[in-house]
Amino acid sequence: MQRFITALFLAFLLQGVLAGHPHVNYVRHRSRQPTSQVHPRAGTTYKLQDIYQGQSFFHGWDFFTGADPTNGNVDFVSQSEATSSGLAYVQSDNTTVIAVDDKSTVAVGGNRKSVRIQSKKTYTQGLFIADFYSMPHGCGVWPAWWSTGPNWPAGGEIDVVEGVNLGQTNQMTLHTSDGCALDTAAAFTGHTLDTTCASSGGDNSGCGVEDTNDNSYGHGFNIIAGGVFAHLWDDNGISVWHFPRGSIPADITAQTPDPSGWGNPAASWASSSCNIGSHFYDHSLVIDTTICGDWAGAAYASSGCPNTCAEAVADPSNFATAKWNVNYIAVYK
Repeated sequence: MQRFITALFLAFLLQGVLAGHPHVNYVRHRSRQPTSQVHPRAGTTYKLQDIYQGQSFFHGWDFFTGADPTNGNVDFVSQSEATSSGLAYVQSDNTTVIAVDDKSTVAVGGNRKSVRIQSKKTYTQGLFIADFYSMPHGCGVWPAWWSTGPNWPAGGEIDVVEGVNLGQTNQMTLHTSDGCALDTAAAFTGHTLDTTCASSGGDNSGCGVEDTNDNSYGHGFNIIAGGVFAHLWDDNGISVWHFPRGSIPADITAQTPDPSGWGNPAASWASSSCNIGSHFYDHSLVIDTTICGDWAGAAYASSGCPNTCAEAVADPSNFATAKWNVNYIAVYK
């Protein structure tokens, strides 16, 4: 493995360790155990439609340069600036790096350069598989892998990977317009955080599920060389699976994925309590990392992090591990 990867891995050992609109009111509730499997269907065949990987990875993405909708302490930079600043590049082993600036010193409470990319293509339904070697983590850091439709929240938002600060478990969340809820009778292994998916600027908790595995996010994810997140979106619902590096199904590796053989997902939202077709359409895929903001900043004091989030922004060493290392993202229909 390259010296960069080795150094990054050692850094993880030494350090313990959104999306579209502000996330507030994250209240954690433990769900009862699920009672029925409603998703996915057995016997469905999935054909590879797009794969984002290697030296051509960034050809399929636009760089977002607007203000952070989650009020983070970041300046999202253009592709040219991200490339010249070493914040977005593809390594010789075809791993794509998407990083936060960890070289510059900025003012306390100032903004640090970061990257947010969104796919040029939009998708309505499909099977989406993302293989990450590592993800950003650390005090003040808020990474997300997600997708969003037009006229938020009308077109819906699917948060597949999300967490903040020194968190150890992944959070998966849907955000919609009125009329969509999480059915806790669906078979999934995570803990229910909220059942109401309807979101607005004033209440953006959404209907979230917390993974139960401490290798699903942050340091625990990174020290085992990451893994795969897969989510299936069809008329039956939306389901998310997480597979640690040593437990990735052979059919995913062979590009012949069969979700019916993967067991219960970490999170699942059934169409029984949400009309998927009317609430989710024309999604752009998104990868980003923000700093502080409405979730990481609000949770900073209770996260075991020193001083304040505003002070953390100023120290570049805090962001040495604020990097996505992407092996590939594949879309199947």
